[in-house]
Amino acid sequence: MNHTRHSPLEVTRRHFFRDCGIGVGKIALAGLLADSLGSPAAAGTASPGPLAARPAHFSGKARGVIQLFMAGAPSQLDLFDHKPKLAAIEGKPLPPEVIGGQRYAFIRPDAAVLGPQFRFSRHGQSGAELSEMLPHLATVVDDIALVKSCRTDQFNHAPAQIFMNCGFAQPGRPSMGSWVTYGIGSESRDLPAFVVMSTGAGVSGGTACWSSGFLPSVHAGTRFRNQGAPILNVDSPAGADPRLAADTLALVSRVNGHRLAVDGDPEIATRIASYETAHRLQTSAPELMDLADETPETLALYGCTAEKASFARACLVARRLVERGVRFVTIYHEGWDAHSDVAGNLKSLCAATDRASAALVADLKRRGLLDSTLVVWGGEFGRTPMVEASAVLGRSKGRDHHPNAFTMWLAGGGIRGGVTYGETDELGFHVARDEVHVHDLQATILHCLGLDHQRLTYRFQGRDYRLTDVHGHVVRGILA
Repeated sequence: MNHTRHSPLEVTRRHFFRDCGIGVGKIALAGLLADSLGSPAAAGTASPGPLAARPAHFSGKARGVIQLFMAGAPSQLDLFDHKPKLAAIEGKPLPPEVIGGQRYAFIRPDAAVLGPQFRFSRHGQSGAELSEMLPHLATVVDDIALVKSCRTDQFNHAPAQIFMNCGFAQPGRPSMGSWVTYGIGSESRDLPAFVVMSTGAGVSGGTACWSSGFLPSVHAGTRFRNQGAPILNVDSPAGADPRLAADTLALVSRVNGHRLAVDGDPEIATRIASYETAHRLQTSAPELMDLADETPETLALYGCTAEKASFARACLVARRLVERGVRFVTIYHEGWDAHSDVAGNLKSLCAATDRASAALVADLKRRGLLDSTLVVWGGEFGRTPMVEASAVLGRSKGRDHHPNAFTMWLAGGGIRGGVTYGETDELGFHVARDEVHVHDLQATILHCLGLDHQRLTYRFQGRDYRLTDVHGHVVRGILA
């Protein structure tokens, strides 16, 4: 931000508040510090902080979101979208008219077809068809909506992951969790509004996937560790006086408040709020991460232990986060990029994720939280019907990136369970019916929270921006 002094012609409303004696910085500071530093005088006088819960555009069914992001892109053809035709023509190339002008990173367009690697069967009253690699998801299939007609504009991991999260393929735009907290705030005062966990080796799109972009950085995702203290260096040193810590925080906040009164910079308000949240985390974080109060039955349902880090443990922590009013939780589980041995890749990763994903849906339902919590499962794109094989790269029986068609599933929070929406052609190459673009998914997620994706805008550099860029529509066929 430019801190130079302004001529009379450049004076803005913030300078009026600075010079008229009202002290907008003091107002903000009072709201942010109230209720946390033990001041009886502050009780009952707090004004809303930057993440206080706010009314949505309309009454949405969801109050929170848990996004299970399968980074690397699972093979929809081996998990969700059964195509017997591929088995019939395995080893032969697809017809050129099907391929069109599609280009790939690691295979030629005339690469041979690879048939489904696993058996499929139908489940539940809905008769949804799933791979044998998803036995646990099959038990909750009537609670989920399978969307088989997803499409993205991106075919490389980093831009596709950023696009799925931010609606734009390059870093710098706000992520979905940031847009949500900007729109309706958070229902938790003791935990971050938007929490991110990662249970693998890393995310290709990096921190851009949970960045606040040009929104005030108070809306950025907060990265949690999977075991121990969720954030390092939050705990006070042994022997530290809690009152001294509170007084120190109050002093730092007063100094920041004076600067906020002069500049009106929202990033200073973010800094104050960050210190405040860190102070509260000293109490809330240990309780959140201590799973000792979870029953053995619940731990067995997820397939995790109270201590060992895993995707399953992260799912259980996500449930505890939304119980405590956290608005948006994303868990990244990496490793689905099966350029070789797609069958082995899926056996390993489904073993790590299927049970916990289904358990999350079942656990939320039995606690009466599924109707108010939207669960979203999927990756950044799909995989090709053609095989990837390269002696030079040591690859065989893999699948390349495929943006034209892939599958995601959603549950709870305004979604109608037992639905299979959309369809691909008999080769799983193109969407044949009810296409769902990434912006349509984003518009639908916002809708479930009571947010109109066309009205949720932020003015930056002279124009209004939104998560769905310039298009997108709500997928009403999967709504309850």
